[in-house]
Amino acid sequence: MNQTPSSKTRTTKKKEPGFAPLVSLINEALLEKKAEKLRVLDVRKLTTLTDYFIVCQGGSDTQIRALANNVTEKIKEKAGEHVWRKEGLESRKWVVLDYVDVVVHIFNEETRNFYALENMWNDAEVTEIKDDPA
Repeated sequence: MNQTPSSKTRTTKKKEPGFAPLVSLINEALLEKKAEKLRVLDVRKLTTLTDYFIVCQGGSDTQIRALANNVTEKIKEKAGEHVWRKEGLESRKWVVLDYVDVVVHIFNEETRNFYALENMWNDAEVTEIKDDPA
């Protein structure tokens, strides 16, 4: 990932205490289905569109669908929240799950590299999320 000197990256385990509870629940749901290159972009100081972007990728169409479905099911079950808008489930190249304060982007590798969403928000604080190998 290309980073500017102003961007920060830190690695964390499943739960990051500074995140909103919804962010942590979404991260858990994505890790359950083995999301790849999972990152949280804190854009609260940069835009009024949302507070966080969660960006990850899946290795296949099937995995991308499983990631999206697991997020929507787990968030509904654990937080009682319904996805406000979802796009891209048909093509499964770039799925967007909009929870208003948190927007989840699930890509295939080619589409993620092409759009380089993280580079567009390179002033955001970036946290790389890795599964806790317990």
